[in-house]
Amino acid sequence: MIKRIIVLVFAIQFAGCAELQKIASQLPNGGGLTQDQIGNGLRQALDQGINNQVTKLTSTDGFYRNELVKILLPEELQAVDKGLRQIGLGNLADEGIKVLNRAAEDAVKKATPIFVNAVKEITFNDAKNILLGDNNAATSFLQAKTNQSLYNSFSPVINDSFAKVGADKIWSNLITRYNSIPFVKSVNPDLTAYVTEQALKGVFTMIEIEEKGIREKVGLRSTTLLKQVFALQDNK
Repeated sequence: MIKRIIVLVFAIQFAGCAELQKIASQLPNGGGLTQDQIGNGLRQALDQGINNQVTKLTSTDGFYRNELVKILLPEELQAVDKGLRQIGLGNLADEGIKVLNRAAEDAVKKATPIFVNAVKEITFNDAKNILLGDNNAATSFLQAKTNQSLYNSFSPVINDSFAKVGADKIWSNLITRYNSIPFVKSVNPDLTAYVTEQALKGVFTMIEIEEKGIREKVGLRSTTLLKQVFALQDNK
């Protein structure tokens, strides 16, 4: 029985590779792409997403003025924002939101090599499913494989960035001011964890934008390998 299962598994894997190679052979240039070449093409797509899109997040207001990734206040702190504005401290509340985004911008700048290395270490054993999947299949694969390790690496960077941009002092002041308002429920949020999660979400959002563009627009395929690999997808 075990031998039959093993044979069946190998048959399924072989069928997947055969299907991918069959698609490759139908390319106008004769195909002949290996799974390694297809994997490298997918890595190039993710690298291009990092270079073209993630770097935008590292500029001043890269998060703050990008509505797709702007970090807003968690539900727990929305009451803080409202309470401060009610007592005439709207400017302080605005600054609190801005420094959260500033910390994310600074952290992404420092942590970009983490994403680059993560892409290099990925082995696309299921290249067919990624290539012929949805418009965000490569990004989703990258996120599933690296999100926890990236979070572990990213969190201390965010914490350092909080101090660098002054977010720790600003939010300490904000929370102290709010908690001193009569009859409000005191709060003590873990802003490092929240901004880490939101920053990572923003990074993958931007990589997904680039992947979708490469899949849909031939002109965004900046290398020969990208053109060859994603031509397979065009013919699916």
